[in-house]
Amino acid sequence: MTTTTTTMHNLTTITTNKPTVAFTTPPNYATRLSHLLTLKSFTPLWCPTITTEPTQQTLSSLALHLSPHSLSLLSAIAFPSRTAITAFSTAALSLTTPLLPPREDTFIIAALGKDVELIDSTFLLTFCGDDISWVNVLVPTIATPSGLVQLLGTGRGRKVLCPVPRVVGLEEPPVVPDFLRELEGAGWVPIRVDAYETRWLGPACGKGVVELSEGGLLDAMVFTSSGEVEGLLKSLREFGWDWEMVRRRWPHLVVAAHGPVTAAGAERLGVTVDVVSGRFDSFQGVVDAVEAKLRGLDSSCM
Repeated sequence: MTTTTTTMHNLTTITTNKPTVAFTTPPNYATRLSHLLTLKSFTPLWCPTITTEPTQQTLSSLALHLSPHSLSLLSAIAFPSRTAITAFSTAALSLTTPLLPPREDTFIIAALGKDVELIDSTFLLTFCGDDISWVNVLVPTIATPSGLVQLLGTGRGRKVLCPVPRVVGLEEPPVVPDFLRELEGAGWVPIRVDAYETRWLGPACGKGVVELSEGGLLDAMVFTSSGEVEGLLKSLREFGWDWEMVRRRWPHLVVAAHGPVTAAGAERLGVTVDVVSGRFDSFQGVVDAVEAKLRGLDSSCM
């Protein structure tokens, strides 16, 4: 896989006149977050620890659930991530469209925050053709899996397809199992399908942080998922480091989490979070939160 990083500074680049903000997002989110950090006059430092992308195996598995017969048994699809929507659209490319003919009852498609941008006219045309009157697209006010469950309401035994990641090289965070349990508790029958992989990038993925310790400045670190946190910690151990060593090296480091789900996952792994974005329907919220925190610590650096 080729990753374009032209908008991001190299891991070994050190700029002292602007705050340096490290972030650990997968490649498919990195350019967007780096751009937002740059607009705030930060020096972005990309240190990816995981990838999130569909594979041939996951796409084949997902395609089996997109046949007209399989879809006819469903009442809803709940997308807990942007990558899940991308995987769905990719799997649909090999199938006859529209995927599902018109029906009398309403079909629900639910997504989080700005992810709903991907459920556009092209997506809907592929899914249901020209007649979208029987499809209801829902976006919860609170962009969390729990928010999805609350918005879906009482299931009454109906089936909901849940395209979620298969985790490779890391422990599966409790986010997806909790999501499925909440759906069951609300009376839904969740149909789990591994639509893409969340994969650890390996022992060397934390090398940039370790090398920066030799004299580089680090003002903040942004995590957008608990998988990123575990991936970094696992790599740091390969270098004989732990999180306490990171804190000792940069005692004023601001650790920011993209929303409460990520924050809870980080805390569970022993990483204390200083800032949790109140707006987590997009990365703008966590970038604004980092800016506010750093301005409070040292207004001269802004």
